[in-house]
Amino acid sequence: MKNTVVTFQQAKEKGEKLTMLTAYDYSTAKLIDESGINSILVGDSLGNVILGYEDTISVTMEDMIHHGAAVARGVENVLLIIDMPFMSYQTSVYDAVVNAGRLMKEGRADAVKLEGGKEVCPQIKAIVNAGIPVCAHLGLTPQSINAFGGFKVQGKSEEAAKKLLEDARAVQAAGAFAVVLEAVPKKLATLITKELSIPTIGIGAGNGCDGQVLVYQDMLGMFSDFTPKFVKRYASVGEVMKEAFREYIKEVQSGAFPSEENEYKMDDEIIEKLY
Repeated sequence: MKNTVVTFQQAKEKGEKLTMLTAYDYSTAKLIDESGINSILVGDSLGNVILGYEDTISVTMEDMIHHGAAVARGVENVLLIIDMPFMSYQTSVYDAVVNAGRLMKEGRADAVKLEGGKEVCPQIKAIVNAGIPVCAHLGLTPQSINAFGGFKVQGKSEEAAKKLLEDARAVQAAGAFAVVLEAVPKKLATLITKELSIPTIGIGAGNGCDGQVLVYQDMLGMFSDFTPKFVKRYASVGEVMKEAFREYIKEVQSGAFPSEENEYKMDDEIIEKLY
């Protein structure tokens, strides 16, 4: 069954946990979709795990559209959410609506995600009014990493916790259908989840959220530049890949590959006429 913003809300109301993973290409998206996941996020994390940037700030609209469209071609059942990259919505409400529209039309998204609380509520409201579903993102918002002074847990003080709760209520009122909570203490994330009528998706926010999201390269052990505390490794695919690469090198160098079963044949009489 196709996952939609409606089925997300129904899951919240039924107390059913939602699952989300990132994807950035056709073949990976197809595998994730076939596994039965609820949602795929084409995150601006592609800047780190695909493009090799140190942060997400350098990611462009063209990057998001290119990778989003590739993922869209590989899925049937997931709710496909595409991140709005840095400075694609902060500059003005007009820019936010235009760029969200591009992610829907050219990237083939089902919804868009943007970072921030009260300060981006005008953008959220305008995008939603244009008929585009919006997922909010609070807590550790990577596009603001320079303002935070690094990757730090958010909402630990009374003042910061109060602001997060107020921001969560604000983005819901502005029309967001869900909100990602990143690097937030479990007790605060659980409280926000209880306070909101829309689903919360946690990443480093404990199991009190309505759902969870992870970067697939992190959970498969394919990206080792930096591994956050909240990541659980479900498989060491990176090691399996490296072993396969080494075996390939070994067989090519020894002549074992390609073998007869990998080769095409032709009539000996034809080849003899060529000498």
